[in-house]
Amino acid sequence: MYIIAIAWIYVTLMMSVAEATNSNGTVLGAIVTFILYGILPTALMMYLMGTPQRNKARKVREAAEMQGQSAASNRVEPNTSGHATRGAEPGSVTSVREKD
Repeated sequence: MYIIAIAWIYVTLMMSVAEATNSNGTVLGAIVTFILYGILPTALMMYLMGTPQRNKARKVREAAEMQGQSAASNRVEPNTSGHATRGAEPGSVTSVREKD
Protein backbone atom coordinates (compact mmCIF):
# COMPACT_ATOMS: atom_id res chain seq x y z
CA MET A 1 0.00 0.00 0.00
CA TYR A 2 2.82 2.42 0.85
CA ILE A 3 4.79 1.68 -2.31
CA ILE A 4 1.87 2.88 -4.44
CA ALA A 5 1.58 6.09 -2.41
CA ILE A 6 5.31 6.74 -2.64
CA ALA A 7 5.31 6.11 -6.39
CA TRP A 8 2.34 8.43 -6.96
CA ILE A 9 3.94 11.21 -4.90
CA TYR A 10 7.12 10.79 -6.98
CA VAL A 11 5.15 11.03 -10.24
CA THR A 12 3.34 14.17 -9.14
CA LEU A 13 6.58 15.68 -7.88
CA MET A 14 8.07 15.17 -11.35
CA MET A 15 4.93 16.72 -12.89
CA SER A 16 5.40 19.73 -10.61
CA VAL A 17 9.06 20.07 -11.52
CA ALA A 18 8.16 19.94 -15.22
CA GLU A 19 5.49 22.59 -14.65
CA ALA A 20 7.88 24.88 -12.78
CA THR A 21 10.72 24.57 -15.32
CA ASN A 22 8.54 24.93 -18.41
CA SER A 23 8.77 28.28 -20.16
CA ASN A 24 4.99 28.78 -19.84
CA GLY A 25 4.77 27.28 -16.32
CA THR A 26 4.93 28.94 -12.93
CA VAL A 27 6.02 27.88 -9.48
CA LEU A 28 2.51 28.57 -8.18
CA GLY A 29 1.13 26.22 -10.84
CA ALA A 30 3.65 23.58 -9.78
CA ILE A 31 2.59 23.88 -6.14
CA VAL A 32 -1.09 23.64 -7.05
CA THR A 33 -0.37 20.64 -9.28
CA PHE A 34 1.50 18.87 -6.50
CA ILE A 35 -1.22 19.51 -3.93
CA LEU A 36 -4.25 18.75 -6.14
CA TYR A 37 -2.80 15.79 -8.05
CA GLY A 38 -0.45 14.41 -5.42
CA ILE A 39 -1.14 15.16 -1.78
CA LEU A 40 -4.95 15.21 -1.69
CA PRO A 41 -5.60 12.00 -3.68
CA THR A 42 -2.84 10.16 -1.82
CA ALA A 43 -4.20 11.22 1.57
CA LEU A 44 -7.70 10.13 0.55
CA MET A 45 -6.44 6.77 -0.71
CA MET A 46 -4.42 6.13 2.46
CA TYR A 47 -7.43 7.00 4.63
CA LEU A 48 -9.78 4.71 2.69
CA MET A 49 -7.30 1.84 2.55
CA GLY A 50 -6.70 2.09 6.32
CA THR A 51 -10.40 1.83 7.25
CA PRO A 52 -10.41 -1.96 7.84
CA GLN A 53 -7.40 -1.69 10.15
CA ARG A 54 -9.02 1.12 12.13
CA ASN A 55 -12.26 -0.88 12.49
CA LYS A 56 -10.35 -3.93 13.71
CA ALA A 57 -8.41 -1.86 16.25
CA ARG A 58 -11.63 -0.25 17.48
CA LYS A 59 -13.28 -3.66 18.00
CA VAL A 60 -10.26 -4.94 19.93
CA ARG A 61 -10.25 -1.81 22.10
CA GLU A 62 -14.01 -2.12 22.79
CA ALA A 63 -13.64 -5.80 23.70
CA ALA A 64 -10.84 -4.93 26.13
CA GLU A 65 -12.98 -2.21 27.68
CA MET A 66 -15.91 -4.59 28.09
CA GLN A 67 -13.70 -7.15 29.83
CA GLY A 68 -12.25 -4.41 32.04
CA GLN A 69 -15.74 -3.20 32.95
CA SER A 70 -16.97 -6.68 33.82
CA ALA A 71 -13.96 -7.21 36.11
CA ALA A 72 -14.43 -3.78 37.67
CA SER A 73 -18.13 -4.37 38.32
CA ASN A 74 -17.33 -7.38 40.55
CA ARG A 75 -15.42 -5.31 43.10
CA VAL A 76 -16.61 -2.43 45.24
CA GLU A 77 -14.48 0.68 45.25
CA PRO A 78 -14.38 3.00 48.25
CA ASN A 79 -15.71 6.53 48.12
CA THR A 80 -12.67 8.61 47.25
CA SER A 81 -14.46 11.82 46.30
CA GLY A 82 -13.71 13.57 49.60
CA HIS A 83 -17.35 14.57 50.06
CA ALA A 84 -19.67 13.36 52.78
CA THR A 85 -21.62 10.32 51.70
CA ARG A 86 -24.95 11.86 52.55
CA GLY A 87 -26.08 15.26 53.81
CA ALA A 88 -28.74 15.94 56.42
CA GLU A 89 -32.29 15.77 55.18
CA PRO A 90 -34.24 19.00 55.46
CA GLY A 91 -36.65 19.04 58.39
CA SER A 92 -35.00 16.18 60.22
CA VAL A 93 -34.22 16.25 63.91
CA THR A 94 -30.63 15.82 64.95
CA SER A 95 -29.94 13.44 67.76
CA VAL A 96 -28.86 14.97 71.07
CA ARG A 97 -27.14 13.02 73.82
CA GLU A 98 -28.38 13.45 77.32
CA LYS A 99 -25.86 14.64 79.89
CA ASP A 100 -25.09 12.17 82.68
